[in-house]
Amino acid sequence: MTADETAPLTKRTADQQAEGRERRNVVPRKDLGTLADRPASFDVVANLEAQEASRVPTLAPLRHARMAATEFAFLRGAAGVMAYDLSLVPNSGIITQLCGDAHIMNFGVFLSPERHLVFDVNDFDETHPGPFEWDVKRLAASAAVALSEQGYDEAQIAAVLRTSVQRYRESILEFARMGHLDVWYQHLDLSSNIDTLRQLFKTKDGSPVDDIIAKAQRSTSTRAFRKMTTFESGRIRFRSNPPLVVPLDELVESGTSFTGYTTEEIIERSLAQYASTLSTSHAELLSTYEQVDMARKVVGVGSVGTRCFVLLLLGRDLDDPLVLQLKEAMPSVLEDYTQPSTFDNHGARVVAGQRMMQSTPDLFLGHVRAAYTPTESHDFYFRQFHDGKASADLSTVSRIKNFSSYVGICSWTLARAHARGGQRAAIAAYLGNTPGFDKAITNWALAYVERNRADHTTFTEAISSGRIATTDLI
Repeated sequence: MTADETAPLTKRTADQQAEGRERRNVVPRKDLGTLADRPASFDVVANLEAQEASRVPTLAPLRHARMAATEFAFLRGAAGVMAYDLSLVPNSGIITQLCGDAHIMNFGVFLSPERHLVFDVNDFDETHPGPFEWDVKRLAASAAVALSEQGYDEAQIAAVLRTSVQRYRESILEFARMGHLDVWYQHLDLSSNIDTLRQLFKTKDGSPVDDIIAKAQRSTSTRAFRKMTTFESGRIRFRSNPPLVVPLDELVESGTSFTGYTTEEIIERSLAQYASTLSTSHAELLSTYEQVDMARKVVGVGSVGTRCFVLLLLGRDLDDPLVLQLKEAMPSVLEDYTQPSTFDNHGARVVAGQRMMQSTPDLFLGHVRAAYTPTESHDFYFRQFHDGKASADLSTVSRIKNFSSYVGICSWTLARAHARGGQRAAIAAYLGNTPGFDKAITNWALAYVERNRADHTTFTEAISSGRIATTDLI
């Protein structure tokens, strides 16, 4: 085979390309730009309340307060509302593993198992198979809402969106020309790209990229240990700060959770089940740590009200802590509009989706089904807490060119994550070499700015009228 020749495609790849071209005839790319009207019976507040039905009731006011803060915060917490909107119009029909909540704040940096800082998608609570463009639409809409809040006009926002969606499309086309292993080896290593990133993000006040990296390098288990723990009654424990942080002892004593179990039993049972989902070597590493304490900890915006915990373990000494996060995994918001999950444990669903889409998944990624009472269980996934993790504070990115560069990096990252799902040849054939897809997604995202604004207004009015509760605690 000479350099000018192209190797023959396998039947699988050729069939995918044919499928992508056929889907383009069934659902033209321009049709993806339509934001359909909702039925008159749709109630955005009722939709959000339905998601809270199985959450911790006392934390609902905190979730409402965080979502009401800004239009962008509302969009972050309203993944279920957007999933409903996405389902109202025909889709490409090309199914791949989705992040499910690919807004711009769910991308960031963290330390890989090899201790390199990498940039990737970092939230998979809603991961589920679905039409590939649903992730692209959520990414584009989140960028549009964020830019609108910063005062940019529609023409400026549209230019950013077209550029970023083009970056996604061209990246998929590039990945479609690569071998399978070459795609899986792809990742954005901040250390090796730092000079380029500095130029992309540089402002008169310095480089925000440096701030992000510095924040990530400070964000470790050791720092979390020092910040979140105290020494009381002869032992180390998590510092109580209800409702944001509530030690497990207090939950057990109150009788609101884990009735019938002691704190020690809860930790031991959880770790034993969790260890069985790790590789043999990682389970052995986990077994060398001594269990210390556990606490419920509120995180995020949309996740508020789910049962999330932090677990403190110690290795060699007090300078060798390991803090794990246990995050409740509920059904993906996409399930109602696609197909039921093939996993009987939603923690396993999240872990599988993360391992599929992320280039360097967490060393301690695993799952468990934990008993709250003898008759009540909840699914959780484990990961390290603050293992070099940090997200950009986009409110500090004052130049639209820098913001555009950041969204472009997110678009490349999302394309790489989708390419790992095995349908990249079909996606590439559907997207093609012309900007039809770019324009359609841009139109959809611009329209969603107005819809999200109206939904945010409805939501804040529901708070003002007393229909839903809120709190001054953020």
